[in-house]
Amino acid sequence: MNSPAETARVLVQALPYIRRFTGKAVVVKLGGAAIDAALDRALAQDVLLLRSVGVRCVLVHGGGPQVDVMMRRLGMEPEFRDGLRVTNAETLEVVRMVLVGKINRDLVGTINREAGDDPVAVGVSGEDGGLLSATPREATLGFVGDVSHVRASVLERLLDEGLTPVVSTIGADDSGQPYNINADEAARAIAVAMGAEKIVYLTAAPGLLEDVTDEDSLVPRLTSDELRERIESEGVSAGMIPKLQACADAVDAGVGTAHIIDGRVPHALLIEILTDEGIGTMVRREKSW
Repeated sequence: MNSPAETARVLVQALPYIRRFTGKAVVVKLGGAAIDAALDRALAQDVLLLRSVGVRCVLVHGGGPQVDVMMRRLGMEPEFRDGLRVTNAETLEVVRMVLVGKINRDLVGTINREAGDDPVAVGVSGEDGGLLSATPREATLGFVGDVSHVRASVLERLLDEGLTPVVSTIGADDSGQPYNINADEAARAIAVAMGAEKIVYLTAAPGLLEDVTDEDSLVPRLTSDELRERIESEGVSAGMIPKLQACADAVDAGVGTAHIIDGRVPHALLIEILTDEGIGTMVRREKSW
């Protein structure tokens, strides 16, 4: 247990960050591998605290492992190409059911239970209100889409009402056809459209590692150009590439900073945003440290 002096030190340390981020948008992407009932409760508390000091939080979630489990339960075998799920009509139905009907509802419920008498979380699919417009990636992937437009006003209006949007990343084209959208890319597109101060990826890893076999080899800071060099040199694990690419693209498009942090650590979001130390990898467009 922290001493009163230690608690006071942490609170004082948080003050300049609270002043800096009040009124600013922060997009938080929760990966499916980092979804866990106890950790989701800690994340809910983090989101509620940030909201209480005026940070405009949007939570975007994935759910790949949970989709895999449901597909196998239904006798379907997941198929991937270049890290993307091949999504035929039957797979799309399962993806929508798991992301929109299960994970989204669970996260909304967790946040609202922590909020008590003032429930604030609202679930939003990318199909709702034209939030995420999609175009097909390529025919061989089926109903896998790229974000062509984000209707950020849908989220801004919810935030203006004091609500916290929780977004599942199913988009739709002009005809209303749904598409499965990579959650890392969807979070990036949302952050750029909102002019977010930060985008934070909560993962099942400490961040970017110099040595993928050594969790103590964390790279704490780098620029988008340095990050792209690592991606091109194949010096990172394949599973991290979509997140790293999204981080580089986000800051190059105007998002203040991008972060990859360990979602397995309770209250990782608060530690990264409101303390000097931070716990993950931070990406900026240019060096300023």
